Amino acid sequence: MTTGASLPPMHPHFVSIEGGEGAGKTTVLGALRACLQADGCEVVSTREPGGTPLAERVRGLLLGNDSDGASHETLWPEAELLLMFAARAQHVRETIQPALERGAWLISDRFTDSSYAYQGGGRGLDPELIAQLERRIVPVRPALTLLLDVGVGIGRERTRGRDLALSGSGPDRIERERDEFFERVRSTFLARAAAEPSRIRVIDASRPAAVVAADAVAVLQAWRRE
Repeated sequence: MTTGASLPPMHPHFVSIEGGEGAGKTTVLGALRACLQADGCEVVSTREPGGTPLAERVRGLLLGNDSDGASHETLWPEAELLLMFAARAQHVRETIQPALERGAWLISDRFTDSSYAYQGGGRGLDPELIAQLERRIVPVRPALTLLLDVGVGIGRERTRGRDLALSGSGPDRIERERDEFFERVRSTFLARAAAEPSRIRVIDASRPAAVVAADAVAVLQAWRRE
């Protein structure tokens, strides 16, 4: 586990939401956004990979929804990691930093913790390589990260139900990985939370969506009072 001393500074208006597949991040993001807006705050909500037009095109390559045939070529873990950081570099400079600099709150569905979990834990890449990329490419980190933790079986069942509900939609390239991959992802997320408890707050996401969202809002409100 890398030490926080050498990592980018945290911004008090930057919140990220992390978790495995089917954790309910979109619902929680909407609840946090509504809470902050009710207090009169400007809120920018975004996602990774993506968050800008160019970064969304990289997302298509990463998740296998591109239309140029590249999805039929093996995407190696190192290439996946570098594409993630390429999209993130664009995202930070085009969306995140401008919002924070004008005083807005920024809520991101995933950020660098996901690279440690998916490309580090899931793919087996050296976390120090990820830390080096973070130090060189990412100038700011979230001050609060909500980790929505749910068992792999529950999360995958939810994503299957979601895909069936969306006409013509199927699992993306990462969602097609085996359960063992997602168990490693979950373990890495939890290890990071144990190492950074002041930043990463774990929320039990196995419960109904409304309960999880209410818990997330309560954590945000309590954190703002700290």
